[in-house]
Amino acid sequence: MTSAHSEQKSTGSHYTPPALAAFVAKEMLKLWQPPENTCDINIFDPALGDGELLLAVLKNLQEMDLHLSVSGYETNKSEMLAAKKRIKNQFPKVATEFHNRDFLAQSAGYFSQPDLFQRRRPEQFDLVISNPPYVRTQVMGAKKSQDIARQFGLAGRVDLYYAFIIAIAQYIHPEGILGIIVSNRFMTTRSGETVRARIKEMYEIEHIWDLGDTKLFEAAVLPAVLMLKPKTSGKPKRTAKFTSIYTSDPVKKARNCESPIEALRSSGYVKTKSNGYFRVLKGELDSGRRSEDIWRITTKESREWLNRVRRNTAATFKDLGKIRVGVKTTADRVFIRSDWDDMPLDKRPELLKDLTTHHIGNPYRSKTPESKILYPHTILEGKRCAVNLASYPKTKAYLEEHRNQLEGRKYVIEAGREWYEIWVPQDPKAWEKAKIVFRDIAKHPTFWLDIDGTVVNGDCYWISCSEEHELTYLALAVGNSSFIECFYDRSFNNKLYAGRRRFMTQYVEQFPLPRIDSAAATQLIKMSKQTFECTSDKKTKLMHTVDKLVWKAFGFHLS
Repeated sequence: MTSAHSEQKSTGSHYTPPALAAFVAKEMLKLWQPPENTCDINIFDPALGDGELLLAVLKNLQEMDLHLSVSGYETNKSEMLAAKKRIKNQFPKVATEFHNRDFLAQSAGYFSQPDLFQRRRPEQFDLVISNPPYVRTQVMGAKKSQDIARQFGLAGRVDLYYAFIIAIAQYIHPEGILGIIVSNRFMTTRSGETVRARIKEMYEIEHIWDLGDTKLFEAAVLPAVLMLKPKTSGKPKRTAKFTSIYTSDPVKKARNCESPIEALRSSGYVKTKSNGYFRVLKGELDSGRRSEDIWRITTKESREWLNRVRRNTAATFKDLGKIRVGVKTTADRVFIRSDWDDMPLDKRPELLKDLTTHHIGNPYRSKTPESKILYPHTILEGKRCAVNLASYPKTKAYLEEHRNQLEGRKYVIEAGREWYEIWVPQDPKAWEKAKIVFRDIAKHPTFWLDIDGTVVNGDCYWISCSEEHELTYLALAVGNSSFIECFYDRSFNNKLYAGRRRFMTQYVEQFPLPRIDSAAATQLIKMSKQTFECTSDKKTKLMHTVDKLVWKAFGFHLS
């Protein structure tokens, strides 16, 4: 990694493309009414960067008879001075007040006062626009993340931009507006639960644009734009608008657009000059009733579709059993290898088990495992524990060769564990049982039944089940269907680049199962078993038939 990339990762500085800055500024001003009693308008960016966002707002206001001033915070002094110079060159009459400080450190004082009504309030602004740094907990470090969470009333794994959203609320005039660019992750992850709740508590949500995999930034960030107004009493609650744009497969009928930003003016399928095909959806925000509910787009069509599914649902994947993530060694090069068989027998460790990874995942039945894992865990008196290495001399000799690396995992030692343990070993006795396994990240859902006693790696999830239980085969049929793709996209739509979906526990446990005693389910179970057992070219045809039956089981009829 270059020093520039390393700095970008640690600081989260992904500067705003001019086209996106212009879009955010224009959409802000559509929702904003200039005050009637003054011509003085104050604009603020708490994460100034190169000043592109402030410039975009100024360009949209320059024809109006207003006295404009801009303010901002920036921790990088050279960036701050460069931004000030840019703004002064283009708008010499605009007053500027920039601070070479950390906005969150400055703002924390306003939240540290125990009495809400005695808190000092900062200066308030008519227009606040920002693209705060995108720094995740893993990069920020646990201590800083915990400090920020405590200071701003958050909980759990906190990304830096969560705190910006909360802190900025103190700086907006009651009639002002905030346009902010953030990662879309907070809308669909458990770690985003508290910030979702705080946004609903502090703001009126006007519009959300989920910009998906449009690749507007150089970094692998899937952005969203939020338009927020301070929550005030007495005003009726409005339903927020929601627009999403994600890549799609090529289609025959698509409107031509210059760019993904221009495509946001349309709906349906669009084709851009250099970015390919996209699907633009326009609807409303469904933020659920509970704080843990994810935020998603909803339309009249999607509501009717999901209601039909609910009427035909008797159980969910959660009823199959607990969904677990696979093992995490935190030292894969030591524990996981594909060349164990090349080692002499007198040196090959005793505790090797076949390993299931996403690389061998296939619908219904996986390919033959390519790797094995050294698995030094067992059950003793009903409890999981590390094996006694004295009983496995070849395993002990191999691990001793890598002892320095393994002991370097200080968190393992500090947790009271043996230096040679896998960090997340899961239940040693569960591996021999039948289990449904599925990929964590995949363009299409991929679920298979493992009856070979393999260990599941951390790039997959798994559910212990019965090889003979009818629900197991019903779940395989549903999990590998085009129906479940549609259900996922209408219910969660947590996608990465190139249409890849995240099949996390919180989503998969909500996957529906039809009534097991229905005629369609009976036929499904029979054909799902046949598909699992099939090793010939007939499997593709069987899967196609099963797919149509899944739709039928939920009340849909495909031609």
